Amino acid sequence: MKLLAFETATEACSVAVWIDGQVHERFEVAPRRHAELALPWAEALLAEAGVARSQLDAIAVGRGPGAFTGVRLAVAIAQGIALALDRPVVPVSTLAALAVKSPGQRILAAIDARMGEVYTAAFLRDGEQLAVTSKETVTTPDGVCLPGDETDWDGVGTGFAAADGLLQRRLHPRLRHVDASALPHAADVARLAAFAFARGEGVAPERLEPAYLRDNVALTLEQQRALRAGR
Repeated sequence: MKLLAFETATEACSVAVWIDGQVHERFEVAPRRHAELALPWAEALLAEAGVARSQLDAIAVGRGPGAFTGVRLAVAIAQGIALALDRPVVPVSTLAALAVKSPGQRILAAIDARMGEVYTAAFLRDGEQLAVTSKETVTTPDGVCLPGDETDWDGVGTGFAAADGLLQRRLHPRLRHVDASALPHAADVARLAAFAFARGEGVAPERLEPAYLRDNVALTLEQQRALRAGR
């Protein structure tokens, strides 16, 4: 199986090529440079791996949640390449890609959503894969709840550093370990996508939908345009 994967939903930009279990990746914390880096990196990685675009089985993408422009960029790139190659797209939750790095059995992934909020989802490890135990949501740190009553949760992601670490302080009694600096990687998007693709979960490019979670994103952009126009 050969996959090309993109993850640009946070300040980190990463691209990966998955070839039958082997991963080649480029990763950099590069705010506002995602559009500049993503496609050249993809071309370079394919060349390094000796894989032609036509040999790819699917395009994997971190579908968010995350920064609106970053999520939109990754989705647009994945759709464009997949349409050109007539290949399916495998969407992967950015929170799941973040969580899969943790070695724990119970994982809460959290990304700083700005505006005093965090994106979160809880997962239970099932071998090399993850099962969702609480759906993706965007809320204030004091609105996050862990399922069950276990005290061996691992926390991962920048959401634990948001609002001066409020989420970590609130859930401290139930957290075994926290990595508040972790960022999602395209290599992990590719890893999860490989399992999903094997289960037949690829979708047609035109059916790919981003996970923004915030219902007011479009309204906010409309307001910004109105302000720029002096209305």
